[in-house]
Amino acid sequence: MTASASSAAPKRAPIGGKPAVDPASTWVRQADAPEVAAKTSIYTARLTIDVTPALRGRIKVIAFERGVTAAEMLRELLDREYGGGQP
Repeated sequence: MTASASSAAPKRAPIGGKPAVDPASTWVRQADAPEVAAKTSIYTARLTIDVTPALRGRIKVIAFERGVTAAEMLRELLDREYGGGQP
């Protein structure tokens, strides 16, 4: 009875290997990689500040109107106010 039960069990199909990488996706990722690496090498410290939701909204709207990210706009502001290498 055990012999017939094991022979009646359905056979499992083998799972294939990982599909080949899509060349278009690889090309897109390569175009983005240098820019991301360059930004991370320049900006290595993270700063967290608390602002009101209204101020956060104004910052994001102004950054959008200028065509930059809020982070880029705030980096420029901080560099202008506190940059220049003078403590």
